[in-house]
Amino acid sequence: MENLQGKTAFITGAASGIGLGIAKACARHGMNVVITDARQDALDEAITYFKEKNYPAHTILLDVTDREAYVKAADEAEEVFGNVHVLVNNAGVAAGGGPIHEATFKDWDFIINVNCTGVVNGIAIIVPRILKHGEGGHVVSTSSTGGIFAVTGSGLYNATKYFVAGLMETLACDLEGTGVGASVFCPGPVASNLGMSSQAVRPEHLKNENTSPPRIPKGVRPQRATDWSKHFMTPEEVGERVVRGIKRNDLFIWTHPEFREGIKARNDALLRAIPDEPINEKRAQVLKNFGTLTYNPIYEKQTTPGPLEWKPEEE
Repeated sequence: MENLQGKTAFITGAASGIGLGIAKACARHGMNVVITDARQDALDEAITYFKEKNYPAHTILLDVTDREAYVKAADEAEEVFGNVHVLVNNAGVAAGGGPIHEATFKDWDFIINVNCTGVVNGIAIIVPRILKHGEGGHVVSTSSTGGIFAVTGSGLYNATKYFVAGLMETLACDLEGTGVGASVFCPGPVASNLGMSSQAVRPEHLKNENTSPPRIPKGVRPQRATDWSKHFMTPEEVGERVVRGIKRNDLFIWTHPEFREGIKARNDALLRAIPDEPINEKRAQVLKNFGTLTYNPIYEKQTTPGPLEWKPEEE
């Protein structure tokens, strides 16, 4: 989807952090932007940027786990800007830091509702509308580096982000030939407020009682009270990388080259796990009758982007 001018982007979790960075990038590239979030105060603050820049933007208060509200939000977006062309499933939360077996069911329910069901709701409600108008489009869902290889102490987050990655890789296959692309977005560390926003949107009935700091898992070095965020990527730069991925129709949108070694280590482990024995040729022929069960050409289409050509806006 190379030409974004005049098209409309519907972005969840877009009032701060990565979502706001994506919204700003979409607007800079000429798009109408629908900014949705579960926090009204954050929406009110976020819209000021777009008003100052005279960018076409509209805010909607939305809990992505509320399907009825999601349908109404989609209707409202179309009433304001017409057809939606780009869906960005970015709303996400963190919960249950520490060993997986020590997480509560409330932690599980909270993080799955937002990180998994919220993405499913966006796909089920918005994608059919994009396909119906036939003007082309793209779907991006925010996974994580933790959705590609395990990060110790972040089991619940990893699990939900692995879900998003698998879902989007399959959606890309399902949308082949429709003019609608799909991307798995895997950001590394970004200067955002995920921890604060997660607490702000967590329903009362899913909050733990008598909470204590999560126990640091074995093998993880405790972090000193140091502000590492100055070394993290800005939401604005991340947003530009997402827009580039949309234009390139990338299957994977990766932000940080520093994670190459971790990706390689996991993929090498998968290859080493394959039994060192001859292929059963008859079985191999049978398996070819099951479509992409043993090989999927969707992965061959991913190419390598070069350095990002982008400069931060002057304040």
